Amino acid sequence: MNVSSRLVHITYAILLALLLLAPVIGLYPVFVMTLLCFALFACAFNLLLGFTGLLSFGHAAFFGFAAYVTGWVIKTQGWTPELGVVAGAVVGGLIGLVFGVIAIRRQGIYFAMITLALAQMVFFICLQAPFTGGEDGLQQVPRGKLFGLLPLASDTTMYYVVAVVFVASFLGIRRIVTSPFGQVLKMIRENEPRAVSLGYEVDRYKLLAFVLSASMAGIAGGLKTVVMGFASLSDVHWSMSGEVILMSLLGGVGTFFGPVLGAGIVISLQNLLADRVGAYVSVIVGAIFVVCVLAFRRGVVGELQAFMERRRSRSREARAAAPPQTKTAAH
Repeated sequence: MNVSSRLVHITYAILLALLLLAPVIGLYPVFVMTLLCFALFACAFNLLLGFTGLLSFGHAAFFGFAAYVTGWVIKTQGWTPELGVVAGAVVGGLIGLVFGVIAIRRQGIYFAMITLALAQMVFFICLQAPFTGGEDGLQQVPRGKLFGLLPLASDTTMYYVVAVVFVASFLGIRRIVTSPFGQVLKMIRENEPRAVSLGYEVDRYKLLAFVLSASMAGIAGGLKTVVMGFASLSDVHWSMSGEVILMSLLGGVGTFFGPVLGAGIVISLQNLLADRVGAYVSVIVGAIFVVCVLAFRRGVVGELQAFMERRRSRSREARAAAPPQTKTAAH
């Protein structure tokens, strides 16, 4: 294991320890849970954009509609929270399948615009459907009991459930990307014609990546409803798709931890500045995004990785240029 790999493992170990100790060290559990839900949403989006090269402007449809479905089955059908989240993930994946079948054969801006148009249709459905509550949203969704046994009314208990789901989902996305399937996705991102020439059915791989990304976004939306106790039109609005793009680009597209950091920055700024500057928080977040794009084109984590890679390259070049050391004979 080289120095870079050891540093990554140490960093992840420290972050995991902080995640487990967050309620103990005084961090507000609901805030951290909200951050984790949006971090998972950003990781799901990054699976599509960062590792497959597909820019979707419609990911709010999967996140928001899954949030409504989870809240509805828990509140009106009496489902347990884990079944509600699973239902949200399944519905998100099914909507992703429909979106993918329609949009996957297009590329670039045409793909992005089709996903945006389809997402606006989902927004209209959520606005008009009776089970969503219309403009009022779906309110007072109970947390219930996990597996019918563990009450989730306590914020601390709910926090650790969300933390476990987030870590499991994060590791799942990492496993997908590092698998042979993930390597094909990267090849499609880098050189799609070459992937086609090698015999890969590119559209199938894209469609599967789209469905997986939509399902993960559905998990994030379902968790958010269980944590907050409501689902609203803002969850499925096009601006939510813009926010998840912002989170991914800010942290670093195509990196594992970048979307998590980007979500942390955006959610933290929104919470810290909302009471102080009101609606101007969007202007401030937008200005920070512009500065980061101009100064850190790869995102925060991407720039850090590039810096470490440059240091390793200079170190290798220095060792290669150094004159060979000769051993002196012992007298």
